[in-house]
Amino acid sequence: MRRSLETLRTVKAVCPHDCPDTCGMLVRVDPASGRAVELRGDPEHPFTRGFLCQKVHNYLERVYHPDRVLFPQKRIGPKGAGRFTRISWEEAIATIAAKFREIAASPAGPQAILPYSYAGTMGKLMYGSLDRRFFHRLGASLLDRTICATAGAAGCEITLGTRAMVDPEASIHCRYIVNWGSNTAVTNSHFWRIEHEARQRGAKIVTIDPYQSPTAQKSDEWIAIRPGTDAALALGVMHIIFREGWDDQDFLTQHCVGAAALRARVEKEYPPAVVARITGLTCAQIERFARDYACARALFGGPALIRLNYGLQRHGGGAMAVRTIVCLPALTGDWRYPGAGAFLSTSKAYPFDDHFLTRPDLIPPGTRTINMVQLAEALHGELPGPPILALFVYNSNPAAVAPDQSRVLAGLAREDLFTVVHEQFHTDTADFADILLPATTQLEHFDIHGSYGHLYVQANTPAIAPRGEAKPNTEVFRLLARAMDFEPELFDISDEELARGALANAANPSPFHGLTLDAICAGPQRLQVPHAWAPFAAGVFPTPSGKCELYSEREAQAGRDPLPHYIPPHEDPQTQPQLAAQYPLQLLTPPAPPFLNSTFVNIDSLRKAAKERTLEIHPTDAAARGIRTGQMVTVFNARGRFRARAIVAETVRPGVVVSLGLWWRKWTDDGVNCNSTTSTALTDRGGGATFFDNLVDVQPATAS
Repeated sequence: MRRSLETLRTVKAVCPHDCPDTCGMLVRVDPASGRAVELRGDPEHPFTRGFLCQKVHNYLERVYHPDRVLFPQKRIGPKGAGRFTRISWEEAIATIAAKFREIAASPAGPQAILPYSYAGTMGKLMYGSLDRRFFHRLGASLLDRTICATAGAAGCEITLGTRAMVDPEASIHCRYIVNWGSNTAVTNSHFWRIEHEARQRGAKIVTIDPYQSPTAQKSDEWIAIRPGTDAALALGVMHIIFREGWDDQDFLTQHCVGAAALRARVEKEYPPAVVARITGLTCAQIERFARDYACARALFGGPALIRLNYGLQRHGGGAMAVRTIVCLPALTGDWRYPGAGAFLSTSKAYPFDDHFLTRPDLIPPGTRTINMVQLAEALHGELPGPPILALFVYNSNPAAVAPDQSRVLAGLAREDLFTVVHEQFHTDTADFADILLPATTQLEHFDIHGSYGHLYVQANTPAIAPRGEAKPNTEVFRLLARAMDFEPELFDISDEELARGALANAANPSPFHGLTLDAICAGPQRLQVPHAWAPFAAGVFPTPSGKCELYSEREAQAGRDPLPHYIPPHEDPQTQPQLAAQYPLQLLTPPAPPFLNSTFVNIDSLRKAAKERTLEIHPTDAAARGIRTGQMVTVFNARGRFRARAIVAETVRPGVVVSLGLWWRKWTDDGVNCNSTTSTALTDRGGGATFFDNLVDVQPATAS
């Protein structure tokens, strides 16, 4: 019989997943059995207020899943078959250390070893601390972790500087809110609550997206832009703002650089008719959006906010698109108001001492960097430097998430590649491991968390003992460091000491001033910034000029265009007509709401909620191909193909198809997912992935 709540121990925890909300959680533990029996949102969290998404609401199903990896294992079958036998931790660590020493001493050297990790957990200690120290000390190749956010960050930095953000809680005062490439209702649900409360006070909500996402469905207006053309729309809006005299001359004069040059460009190059041809919108749509946005205070009674997200920067001109969009609040003066302006991420608000955590001073001079987007090229020896002879994967599932999936899988299948995977489950990547190590879940280890969607620092206290012989990332790299005879002073440090150092070593005064580990262990602590914070109300942007850089002298000195402009996608029907003649449809692959990238696909309840792979296609495109709703179709290009069930609907604009991801190959009928068609081409700045820059065609599937 389940014990009464009065006898259960309550532990404060934090959702670790790659989501801006970073929810507070409460875990109820039965002291007698040590088992977690209930998990719910923390109602005392000031931002997330006790609500958890569908995925994390079922987190105990993940923790106690019968398929958890609970013991170290070594491969006994062919690579990719997922056949293993149990071994001890001692044997596992000794095997890895011996192989790493062998490779490091070989002519290829330690740079033939590549770590591969990303945001399977966002905790500061598990995402990047002793793991980075270990590989830096080893001299392994560096991994440029670019697969999600770097293009947008680079674009923001050009215009706004290094700490561009708003106070999300203050956005409730905005009266015109634009979800630009952001499915906020699904991917940032607690900010959607703020948007909804703002609407109840009179705000209008607009979503700009080629796909009628759940957010677009719930918005007051959906603007179905053509993929990858967001910068052109922003430039057209600027043209209209300047033409109509809606610009805030005082803000432009006092707090911006380059307004006159920007005005000259958009007046000449981006009139509405030109922008309409690029974006697929009508001139009337562009004019109306520009008026409503620029005149929000007069029309709706308050300032405007643009909520950007990372989907709009996953194409060849992604960084420039973000750089251009975040210029708009300078033209309108919306940066003056709390919660207004443009919001991509709050992560730069947290001054964690990453140098202390990761020790980049240990990196040997001349060590190469490999972009994680180009894993296919790395595994096939197509990048400068030695071949990759060993791969250590943690916090990631590259067999599912990396682009050009077929070549990634072929690389992982190399018999001469020694692969270690530290995981909670037998993922697609784990199936290729030579050594598979059991990883803890969030309920089983300590960590500290910032956020990229709010301003609260939190600590995750372990609620239960690690299941089986699972170990957290930090402990794995302590064991490996000892086996490699690395300096004890680098690795014999507890997780709590790492956390204190990450907080205490920040520059002072800082947003961490006065915050202690003990305080955040007791509950979420807001950064030391004022409520209703408007960081750029008086200008003072963290740029070289101290102003919002509509014109960037740094870009000019680097030989690049210093003004915002439109860069089309690599695979754009308008600029690549020969390619589009073969593959005329632009494929977008946003995450299915029950999944988070490739996380949660193996959780039965969530996979059942996702049902199956689908492809949403406009009736015009479906009719031209003889496709009906419910029919199985093949989506293909020169890189690969995958199967999905067609949904014929006007949820996408003509020329666009959408397949929600990201399925594991073992849960598909053809052994691949949508990344079989995606490219390893990079964004214009930031080296980001171009998952949404992908021309394909679709045909009815042949019977298998």
